[in-house]
Amino acid sequence: MKLDPSTTTPALNRIKRAQGQLAGVVRMLEEGRDCEDVVTQLAAVSKALDRAGFAIVASGMRECLVAGADGETADLDVRRMERLFLSLA
Repeated sequence: MKLDPSTTTPALNRIKRAQGQLAGVVRMLEEGRDCEDVVTQLAAVSKALDRAGFAIVASGMRECLVAGADGETADLDVRRMERLFLSLA
């Protein structure tokens, strides 16, 4: 199932922000920065990616439910989205 780009824009922005944060983590490690600072930034990157993943899965589930409401069989897609959702846990 393809996602509507207009519904995934916030997740894409979050991933781009995480990409910048991750570059910052690499730079911090290369500079020999304090462990606590590095781990704090790494946790922020991880959280941003998790939130982006959940937003994408939620968007996909909404689209599956809309497709199911239109009379199409969406059971398989909903099960796939549930598996994706649980893979983020």
